[in-house]
Amino acid sequence: MSPRDWLLDDSPATLTQANLGRAWRMTTALLRNPLAVAGILIVLLLLATALFAPWIAPESPVGQNLRTRLLPPSAEHWMGTDELGRDIFSRVVYGSRITLMIVALVAVISAPLGLIIGAVAGYFGGWVDRVLMGVTDIFLSLPKLILALAFVAALGPGIENAIIAIAITAWPAYARIARAETLTFRNSEYIQAVRLVGGSHARIIFRHVLPLCTSSMIVRVTLDMAGIILTAAGLGFLGLGAQPPLPEWGAMISRGRTFILDQWWVATMPGFAIILVSLGFCFLGDGLRDVLDPKQGSEK
Repeated sequence: MSPRDWLLDDSPATLTQANLGRAWRMTTALLRNPLAVAGILIVLLLLATALFAPWIAPESPVGQNLRTRLLPPSAEHWMGTDELGRDIFSRVVYGSRITLMIVALVAVISAPLGLIIGAVAGYFGGWVDRVLMGVTDIFLSLPKLILALAFVAALGPGIENAIIAIAITAWPAYARIARAETLTFRNSEYIQAVRLVGGSHARIIFRHVLPLCTSSMIVRVTLDMAGIILTAAGLGFLGLGAQPPLPEWGAMISRGRTFILDQWWVATMPGFAIILVSLGFCFLGDGLRDVLDPKQGSEK
């Protein structure tokens, strides 16, 4: 039996074989989607750029040289220079690190928080559900960017406070998804069986409920990456995110808007980076939704 036949066996002999077969099917289905492949390549490019930034960037992202200020794109400066003579390509490359850090930390904070709150609300129901979903609805009723602006204004400008503010505005959507998923199987037979053998509420939630909500959560988090990037860029544009001289893309656009008519490249190049990375996460999230969501697949 070939390795492929072993992975695609309809009657796997072990749990490991079943998991590997499922991973193989999802990977092949994902790679058949051209937009998903494009998204994967863009995300991998972002990861590689952030990881190898010191070797990719030809100059320091904060080094100033007023003799080379506002130079157009050329062989020496691929994306031109800004008003302080800093190489824009180098700043965009190093800015990928900041973007990746913001996206990762917001996802690590908000997704588990929303997942736990939604699962607890859906599992217990009653007044627990009403209280937790009431708080969730309050957050959902306000625009994310406006809410993030309010939190950053209270906490003070800075990249750490911006991450906290974005995470606070992102978790309610995950809570709603987790609650909806939990409601579909909280009274199912296998949950009842765990209760009968003495499983505690915490064990049921963390060992049996949360894993079943993971697929939907992965899709939603990936799709939300673009919104997180745009929100972070918006805060940086308003001077409430990463502070100078950090090469954050939104702050670079804010500084470049003064020269947008004559030196268009100062604001345009980081804008292209934001659009490209946002599209990459959208393409990847859409492909993951097609693979992980059986309802979506059956509709197509």
